[in-house]
Amino acid sequence: METIAAARAAYGDDCEILVVDGGSTDRTREVAARHARVILKTGGRGAQLNAGAERAAGNILVFLHADTSVEACSGREISDALSSSGVAGGCHRFRVQPPAARFTRYALLEVGVNLRTRIFRTATGDQAIFARRERFWEAGGFPDYPLFEDVTFVRRLRRIGRFERVDAAARTSRRRWEERGFWRTVAFHWILRTAFHFGVRPERLSTWYDRGSGVR
Repeated sequence: METIAAARAAYGDDCEILVVDGGSTDRTREVAARHARVILKTGGRGAQLNAGAERAAGNILVFLHADTSVEACSGREISDALSSSGVAGGCHRFRVQPPAARFTRYALLEVGVNLRTRIFRTATGDQAIFARRERFWEAGGFPDYPLFEDVTFVRRLRRIGRFERVDAAARTSRRRWEERGFWRTVAFHWILRTAFHFGVRPERLSTWYDRGSGVR
Protein backbone atom coordinates (compact mmCIF):
# COMPACT_ATOMS: atom_id res chain seq x y z
CA MET A 1 0.00 0.00 0.00
CA GLU A 2 1.54 3.26 -1.19
CA THR A 3 0.36 5.37 1.75
CA ILE A 4 1.87 3.01 4.34
CA ALA A 5 5.13 2.59 2.42
CA ALA A 6 5.54 6.37 2.10
CA ALA A 7 4.82 6.83 5.82
CA ARG A 8 7.48 4.25 6.70
CA ALA A 9 10.01 6.05 4.52
CA ALA A 10 9.10 9.41 6.06
CA TYR A 11 8.90 8.47 9.73
CA GLY A 12 11.25 5.50 10.02
CA ASP A 13 10.80 1.76 10.40
CA ASP A 14 10.11 2.08 14.13
CA CYS A 15 7.12 4.42 13.69
CA GLU A 16 3.72 3.13 14.72
CA ILE A 17 1.21 2.95 11.86
CA LEU A 18 -2.47 2.34 12.55
CA VAL A 19 -5.07 1.83 9.84
CA VAL A 20 -8.63 2.59 10.91
CA ASP A 21 -11.15 0.72 8.77
CA GLY A 22 -14.77 1.84 8.71
CA GLY A 23 -16.17 -1.52 7.66
CA SER A 24 -14.79 -2.14 4.18
CA THR A 25 -16.05 -5.18 2.30
CA ASP A 26 -13.00 -5.71 0.10
CA ARG A 27 -9.53 -6.97 1.14
CA THR A 28 -8.44 -3.66 2.67
CA ARG A 29 -8.09 -4.97 6.22
CA GLU A 30 -6.33 -8.14 5.12
CA VAL A 31 -3.78 -6.28 3.02
CA ALA A 32 -3.25 -3.49 5.57
CA ALA A 33 -2.71 -5.98 8.40
CA ARG A 34 0.48 -7.17 6.70
CA HIS A 35 2.05 -3.74 7.12
CA ALA A 36 0.27 -1.99 10.00
CA ARG A 37 -2.03 -2.42 12.98
CA VAL A 38 -5.67 -2.43 11.88
CA ILE A 39 -8.54 -1.02 13.94
CA LEU A 40 -12.20 -1.48 13.03
CA LYS A 41 -14.33 1.56 13.80
CA THR A 42 -17.66 2.36 12.18
CA GLY A 43 -19.27 5.79 12.17
CA GLY A 44 -18.06 9.11 10.83
CA ARG A 45 -14.48 9.97 9.94
CA GLY A 46 -14.05 12.12 13.05
CA ALA A 47 -14.83 9.15 15.27
CA GLN A 48 -12.50 6.95 13.24
CA LEU A 49 -9.62 9.42 13.51
CA ASN A 50 -10.15 9.69 17.27
CA ALA A 51 -10.15 5.90 17.57
CA GLY A 52 -6.72 5.81 15.96
CA ALA A 53 -5.44 8.57 18.24
CA GLU A 54 -6.74 6.76 21.35
CA ARG A 55 -4.76 3.63 20.49
CA ALA A 56 -1.59 5.38 19.35
CA ALA A 57 1.38 5.33 21.71
CA GLY A 58 3.49 8.10 20.19
CA ASN A 59 3.79 11.74 21.21
CA ILE A 60 3.26 13.00 17.65
CA LEU A 61 0.10 12.12 15.72
CA VAL A 62 -0.13 12.35 11.93
CA PHE A 63 -3.48 11.77 10.19
CA LEU A 64 -3.29 10.44 6.64
CA HIS A 65 -6.12 9.72 4.23
CA ALA A 66 -5.86 6.43 2.37
CA ASP A 67 -5.34 8.21 -0.96
CA THR A 68 -2.62 10.56 0.33
CA SER A 69 1.12 9.91 0.64
CA VAL A 70 3.80 12.08 2.25
CA GLU A 71 7.31 12.96 1.11
CA ALA A 72 10.33 11.29 2.70
CA CYS A 73 11.41 14.49 4.45
CA SER A 74 8.09 14.81 6.30
CA GLY A 75 9.25 13.23 9.54
CA ARG A 76 12.22 15.56 9.92
CA GLU A 77 10.19 18.66 9.06
CA ILE A 78 7.43 17.78 11.51
CA SER A 79 9.99 17.23 14.27
CA ASP A 80 11.59 20.59 13.47
CA ALA A 81 8.22 22.37 13.52
CA LEU A 82 7.23 20.83 16.84
CA SER A 83 10.62 21.59 18.43
CA SER A 84 9.06 24.93 19.37
CA SER A 85 6.85 24.49 22.42
CA GLY A 86 4.44 27.11 21.09
CA VAL A 87 3.51 24.98 18.06
CA ALA A 88 0.52 22.73 18.71
CA GLY A 89 0.41 21.14 15.27
CA GLY A 90 0.27 21.78 11.56
CA CYS A 91 -0.14 20.35 8.11
CA HIS A 92 1.74 19.57 4.90
CA ARG A 93 1.95 21.45 1.64
CA PHE A 94 -0.86 20.32 -0.67
CA ARG A 95 0.07 18.56 -3.90
CA VAL A 96 -1.73 16.22 -6.28
CA GLN A 97 -0.65 12.82 -7.56
CA PRO A 98 0.42 12.36 -10.33
CA PRO A 99 2.39 15.65 -10.08
CA ALA A 100 0.82 18.66 -11.78
CA ALA A 101 2.59 20.36 -14.68
CA ARG A 102 3.09 24.11 -14.39
CA PHE A 103 0.29 26.43 -15.50
CA THR A 104 -2.36 23.70 -15.49
CA ARG A 105 -5.66 23.60 -13.62
CA TYR A 106 -4.17 21.21 -11.03
CA ALA A 107 -1.24 23.56 -10.47
CA LEU A 108 -3.81 26.32 -9.92
CA LEU A 109 -5.61 24.12 -7.39
CA GLU A 110 -2.36 23.52 -5.51
CA VAL A 111 -1.57 27.24 -5.41
CA GLY A 112 -5.09 28.05 -4.19
CA VAL A 113 -5.11 25.49 -1.38
CA ASN A 114 -1.62 26.39 -0.16
CA LEU A 115 -2.37 30.11 -0.30
CA ARG A 116 -5.52 29.56 1.75
CA THR A 117 -3.46 27.70 4.35
CA ARG A 118 -0.86 30.45 4.49
CA ILE A 119 -3.37 33.28 4.84
CA PHE A 120 -6.01 31.70 7.07
CA ARG A 121 -3.89 29.07 8.89
CA THR A 122 -6.38 26.36 8.07
CA ALA A 123 -6.15 22.94 6.45
CA THR A 124 -8.13 19.91 5.34
CA GLY A 125 -7.40 16.23 5.83
CA ASP A 126 -5.82 16.01 2.38
CA GLN A 127 -2.89 17.98 3.85
CA ALA A 128 -1.99 15.30 6.42
CA ILE A 129 -2.70 17.21 9.63
CA PHE A 130 -0.35 16.53 12.55
CA ALA A 131 -0.37 17.49 16.24
CA ARG A 132 1.33 16.93 19.54
CA ARG A 133 -0.55 14.19 21.32
CA GLU A 134 -1.32 16.27 24.42
CA ARG A 135 -2.45 19.23 22.30
CA PHE A 136 -4.68 16.97 20.23
CA TRP A 137 -6.65 15.91 23.29
CA GLU A 138 -6.53 19.38 24.81
CA ALA A 139 -8.28 20.57 21.65
CA GLY A 140 -10.91 17.88 22.10
CA GLY A 141 -9.87 15.73 19.15
CA PHE A 142 -11.94 15.63 15.97
CA PRO A 143 -15.66 16.38 16.32
CA ASP A 144 -17.98 13.58 15.27
CA TYR A 145 -19.12 15.41 12.13
CA PRO A 146 -19.95 13.83 8.76
CA LEU A 147 -18.11 16.73 7.06
CA PHE A 148 -15.57 19.42 8.06
CA GLU A 149 -14.33 17.55 11.11
CA ASP A 150 -10.82 18.44 9.91
CA VAL A 151 -11.48 22.18 9.49
CA THR A 152 -13.17 22.34 12.91
CA PHE A 153 -10.31 20.51 14.59
CA VAL A 154 -7.74 22.92 13.12
CA ARG A 155 -9.77 25.85 14.47
CA ARG A 156 -9.72 24.29 17.93
CA LEU A 157 -5.99 23.54 17.72
CA ARG A 158 -5.16 27.12 16.77
CA ARG A 159 -6.76 28.35 20.00
CA ILE A 160 -4.12 26.58 22.11
CA GLY A 161 -0.99 26.96 19.98
CA ARG A 162 0.51 27.91 16.64
CA PHE A 163 -0.44 25.98 13.53
CA GLU A 164 2.45 25.57 11.08
CA ARG A 165 2.60 24.32 7.51
CA VAL A 166 5.71 22.30 6.72
CA ASP A 167 7.20 22.43 3.22
CA ALA A 168 7.07 18.67 2.75
CA ALA A 169 4.21 17.75 0.47
CA ALA A 170 1.23 15.51 1.06
CA ARG A 171 0.24 14.21 -2.37
CA THR A 172 -3.43 13.36 -2.84
CA SER A 173 -4.84 11.34 -5.71
CA ARG A 174 -6.55 13.28 -8.51
CA ARG A 175 -9.12 10.53 -8.90
CA ARG A 176 -12.04 12.37 -7.28
CA TRP A 177 -11.57 15.49 -9.40
CA GLU A 178 -11.17 13.45 -12.58
CA GLU A 179 -14.21 11.26 -11.96
CA ARG A 180 -16.59 14.11 -11.08
CA GLY A 181 -15.24 16.89 -13.26
CA PHE A 182 -12.55 19.29 -12.15
CA TRP A 183 -14.37 22.65 -12.17
CA ARG A 184 -17.63 21.14 -10.98
CA THR A 185 -15.83 19.59 -8.02
CA VAL A 186 -13.95 22.78 -7.13
CA ALA A 187 -17.13 24.87 -7.31
CA PHE A 188 -19.09 22.40 -5.21
CA HIS A 189 -16.28 22.37 -2.67
CA TRP A 190 -16.48 26.14 -2.27
CA ILE A 191 -20.27 26.08 -1.96
CA LEU A 192 -20.01 23.60 0.91
CA ARG A 193 -17.17 25.48 2.58
CA THR A 194 -18.96 28.82 2.34
CA ALA A 195 -22.16 27.34 3.74
CA PHE A 196 -20.21 25.83 6.63
CA HIS A 197 -18.55 29.18 7.32
CA PHE A 198 -21.98 30.81 7.60
CA GLY A 199 -23.21 28.22 10.08
CA VAL A 200 -24.96 25.50 8.08
CA ARG A 201 -24.74 22.30 10.11
CA PRO A 202 -22.37 19.56 8.88
CA GLU A 203 -25.24 17.06 8.98
CA ARG A 204 -27.19 19.12 6.46
CA LEU A 205 -24.10 19.69 4.33
CA SER A 206 -23.56 15.95 4.27
CA THR A 207 -26.86 15.47 2.45
CA TRP A 208 -25.77 18.07 -0.12
CA TYR A 209 -22.46 16.27 -0.47
CA ASP A 210 -24.14 12.92 -1.07
CA ARG A 211 -26.48 14.39 -3.68
CA GLY A 212 -23.78 16.34 -5.46
CA SER A 213 -21.06 13.70 -5.22
CA GLY A 214 -18.58 16.52 -4.70
CA VAL A 215 -15.27 16.67 -2.90
CA ARG A 216 -14.00 18.72 -0.01
